[in-house]
Amino acid sequence: MNDIGMMNREEKFTSFLLHSDGAVSVLVVIFGFLFATLLVITVGRNPSGIYKSLLQVLTGYNINNGKWNARYVGDWLNYSVPFVLCGFSMAFAARAGLFNIGGEGQYIIGMTVAQLVALTFPLVPFFHVAIAVILAILGGALWGGVVGYLKARFEVSEVVATIMLNYIALYLSRIITIAIPGTNTYKTVNYPETASLRLGFLSDMTNGSTLNAGFFLMLICVIFYWFLLEKTNMGFGLRATGFNKDAARAAGIPVVSSIVIAMAASGAYAGLGGGLVALGSFRYGRVIAGMDNYGFTGIAVALVGNNTASGTLFAGLLFGMLQAAQPLMQTNNIPKEITFIIQGLVVVFISLKTGLRIFLVWNEKRENMKAASKTGTGGKK
Repeated sequence: MNDIGMMNREEKFTSFLLHSDGAVSVLVVIFGFLFATLLVITVGRNPSGIYKSLLQVLTGYNINNGKWNARYVGDWLNYSVPFVLCGFSMAFAARAGLFNIGGEGQYIIGMTVAQLVALTFPLVPFFHVAIAVILAILGGALWGGVVGYLKARFEVSEVVATIMLNYIALYLSRIITIAIPGTNTYKTVNYPETASLRLGFLSDMTNGSTLNAGFFLMLICVIFYWFLLEKTNMGFGLRATGFNKDAARAAGIPVVSSIVIAMAASGAYAGLGGGLVALGSFRYGRVIAGMDNYGFTGIAVALVGNNTASGTLFAGLLFGMLQAAQPLMQTNNIPKEITFIIQGLVVVFISLKTGLRIFLVWNEKRENMKAASKTGTGGKK
């Protein structure tokens, strides 16, 4: 009986790991916070500072002085926008069986195009900012689509190609931005009002935070991602390509175009993220000296979110919360670097989950083969 009970528990645990992606991701996040809490205790700090900071970000309430400020909530939501969009950049490619490590470069291209349009195009209300955002999307799509074409046509590794294009995007952005009249070594002149995503009512509601129209565009992208991949023939073709390219090709699915579309769409999401950061979070263009790392962190966001629409949204909100909490951590006597440790721990645990899942699938196949072998031997006897 004990052996049978143990086997049942092992089967339940295996089933849980293999099929409960959402629950496992939640557990992984909890473990990340628990280990970070133990680390803070180990170095002699009070871990309550972590949770005071996170509470203030989520609700605006400062437990130390009893005051409430909506600006913290607004900044949290705004910080989350590029994490979510760059998470979708990775997730979209992953659903088609690709690994897009070039979200950072696609983000930079979108940001650069948006800045260029904001400072050079005619100052027509609404159309100015709309064109800037649309061209940022197209810039990111082109940057990702090139990789998709090289992968589909010449079997060039998308990992290698996107890594190389990340650095090309960085230095190309610097060359283009510095060439804009009035630019110094680190910033351009201020944008005209027609190129800003800031909305007065959002600033008033959140006490002058950076929350802007980009947040609503991000929510639209969440719905679009879910609808396209889960409810359309194109989405089915992309997912089928991700599961098995040969089977998809045999079923008449255009694998080559699916790969190009997947990478272009991935680039479009990251490009939009760059455009929204440029026009929503800043009032001027930036001459970036290094990468913002939204694209790289987007890989972790997609992993935590299991490449799904809702999962990636919540994972992006989590990472945005951690970034928004950094200055508050310091006021609560907690090093801001603890947020990076939490992110790293979450990614490590997610990776362990994936590795364990691969092992369990392999072990399950091996046990099935043994059982089939015994049954065959018994039949011969």
